[in-house]
Amino acid sequence: MSDPAMGPASGRSSPPSGGEFVAFLRAINVGGHTVKMDRLRALFEETGVRDVATFIASGNVIFRAAAAGPALEARIERQLFEALGYEVATFIRPLPRLAQIAAAAPFVNDGVENGGTLYVGFLKHAGKAAAREALEDLRSDTDDFVLKDRELYWLCRTRFSDSPVSGGLLEKRLDTLLTIRNANTLERIVRKFDAER
Repeated sequence: MSDPAMGPASGRSSPPSGGEFVAFLRAINVGGHTVKMDRLRALFEETGVRDVATFIASGNVIFRAAAAGPALEARIERQLFEALGYEVATFIRPLPRLAQIAAAAPFVNDGVENGGTLYVGFLKHAGKAAAREALEDLRSDTDDFVLKDRELYWLCRTRFSDSPVSGGLLEKRLDTLLTIRNANTLERIVRKFDAER
């Protein structure tokens, strides 16, 4: 992060109060919409969070805040809607929690080492028993799923575009909004911003 008060990125001895969080934005640059990252950072700062940075694409925003939860998600969503004119669902996770998610290996001996790609879906609401059952008939030789709390781990053994499963279909089965990221992207976020602490 770039706040001078933090001192050198490689050796912070007394970081400011609050924690680091990552906001994953759903469908912010679709349907002909394009939001530049500098504008997105400014919109986030107007909600009261600080040390805002974007990663890879504007759908991944890292920031520092005193706390984050449903109220902050709603505030960011409202800010984006008022500024952009369309809804952008927002999914916030603490950076330490994201590190746990990125390090998870839910498909032991049957994962990316066998040619699959791991994706993580961030859910608005925790999956219930009915949601787990709704995933059963989506499992196949090419797609497998593990649902843990508010994260869905999706092992895709074919090209993402060739899978019969889509984000929209998963939202219907799980009865909640979600946004999906490649697990490699999550690992890169964690490595980059852990190194800057």
